[in-house]
Amino acid sequence: MKTIKIIATLFVAFQLTANAQDKSNSNVQKTYAELSIKEGGKWVGQKYEGGTFKNVSSLKVPKSHWDHSFFIRYEGPGWESNKIAYRLYLDWRNCIDLFGKVADTMVLSKVGLDGFESYHHSSPWGMDILKAGKGLGVGAIARFSNNKMLHFEKVDSTFATIENTNKSSSVIVDYKGWQTANDKIDFQSILTIEPDNRYTKHTIKASKKIEGICTGIVKFKNIDLVVKKSANNKWAYFATYGQQSLVPDNLGMAIFYKVSDIKEQIEGEFDHLLIFKPTKKSISFYLLGAWEQEKNGIKTNEEFYNYLDQKLDELNKNGKI
Repeated sequence: MKTIKIIATLFVAFQLTANAQDKSNSNVQKTYAELSIKEGGKWVGQKYEGGTFKNVSSLKVPKSHWDHSFFIRYEGPGWESNKIAYRLYLDWRNCIDLFGKVADTMVLSKVGLDGFESYHHSSPWGMDILKAGKGLGVGAIARFSNNKMLHFEKVDSTFATIENTNKSSSVIVDYKGWQTANDKIDFQSILTIEPDNRYTKHTIKASKKIEGICTGIVKFKNIDLVVKKSANNKWAYFATYGQQSLVPDNLGMAIFYKVSDIKEQIEGEFDHLLIFKPTKKSISFYLLGAWEQEKNGIKTNEEFYNYLDQKLDELNKNGKI
């Protein structure tokens, strides 16, 4: 009887310890989104001089803001999981860039505090790993019309909002009066990341049916594009893998999309492009980056495409990943 009591006591102690560990693990932050702007300085033309950074939950982008205005820390909102971090250039470029992380903790609050140049170099948290140039980066939005890429040069107003919950973190951007060619529309972009995942769910919605709304992956020389559809032909991915990071070292980028949402896949000057069918309904797709230096990262071409195939199977079965 005494032995049984001892075993029971040890079991209760084990359960209490396990429950405490589970609770502790559940409280560890695994996603984060932020938007940080300067205050206390002044605008001089399209440059913001002086001031210090302050996080805000929402922002109406000033008319003076342009690329490299030094007003928004790392040039736009950022969002991250414990795997990887992303940022959106909140200006005419509307590009999505990648921050590779060597840590599995939240790092964005430490990035760009000392200027734009620092995060282009290796640091204890990681670094900017993608040279987007004139391209879309991975999974950003533009319009392709008359063989030209039309970005967000002409917008009446842009609003950005940050949301952080226990289950996910999101960046919501509303573009009012986006003018391209002979069309003027409102457009919404919602970017959401969840714990323990590399991918971002990107949900877009246009106020008007127009041709040429597109997304894509920036192109690099000698890096092949791979396209694969699911067994039921409902989902597909297109992806690139190889030495295409700024380090340089191995980086994979991919977009998962519903086949029925896509009008065509074409090659642009700077990007591999997916052209969406005109619609006023919401469209959701997934974008991701996978860097070999991330903790327990994907390090080979074979590993990367095995990972994508697994995610494609999940979409095939469940309609989500």
